[in-house]
Amino acid sequence: MLKEAVISPTPRHRLTTRLWHWINALCLLVLLMSGLTIFNAHPRLYWGEYGANNDHAWLAVGSSERTGYLRLGEMRIETTGFLGNWKDSEGRTRTWAFPGWATIPSNYSLADGRRWHFFFAWIFALGLTLFMIRSLWNRHIQKDLHMRRQDWRPSQLWRSLRDHTRISVIRKSSGEPYNVIQKLTYIGVIFILLPLMIATGLTMSPAMDANWPFLTDLFGGRQSARSVHFLTAFLLVVFFLIHIVMVLLSRPVRQIRAMITGGHARGGGQ
Repeated sequence: MLKEAVISPTPRHRLTTRLWHWINALCLLVLLMSGLTIFNAHPRLYWGEYGANNDHAWLAVGSSERTGYLRLGEMRIETTGFLGNWKDSEGRTRTWAFPGWATIPSNYSLADGRRWHFFFAWIFALGLTLFMIRSLWNRHIQKDLHMRRQDWRPSQLWRSLRDHTRISVIRKSSGEPYNVIQKLTYIGVIFILLPLMIATGLTMSPAMDANWPFLTDLFGGRQSARSVHFLTAFLLVVFFLIHIVMVLLSRPVRQIRAMITGGHARGGGQ
């Protein structure tokens, strides 16, 4: 008697995608927190090649007497208790730009911050490179992120954007193929923001600056590269927060389980 063949369901997320997702999440968290430690050494951003205390910074975090502040251009916002002037766990007033709970290490150490940052930067860069190669090999990019002609229609873009404001639609989107806004977002993050973080990071490295001076010219100076690096990190934080909100609104337990075990594909696997 012939036994009925059992066909294994197609995983919604392939193993390589799941591994890259969690390693990338860890790397970005450590890179952000250690990057804030490095920023605390000189909490100002400039455009151009040079930047010192007497040069005009387009963004600065500092303290004045008993208050902390954030200056953006000519606009100044008081941030006492959060940025520039805050109290540590022992009640002591600190004047570092970012508080210890947001940095690695929690105490101020530029040397340790750089060690954490550079170590995880190499893991992050290697993981991104391998993910891109694998995504081309298994056709994840072609199948799931490819923008078709109809996707560029204004009506399609508007409908996708409108759907992202409707909780009922978001809850039903779990397991469905990527819509237009998701495709554009992931393309922007994977192929623009993440490579830009790596390129600007290399530009700020004195060793790479000596070997690849064209990077400095490309970004208009090391200080400009530092500003772009910071702005890109800010955009990635915004993406992360929106990503978390979307997960919480669309069956979070199922979503997280799928990213751990692979789940089951209803539309197209990644």
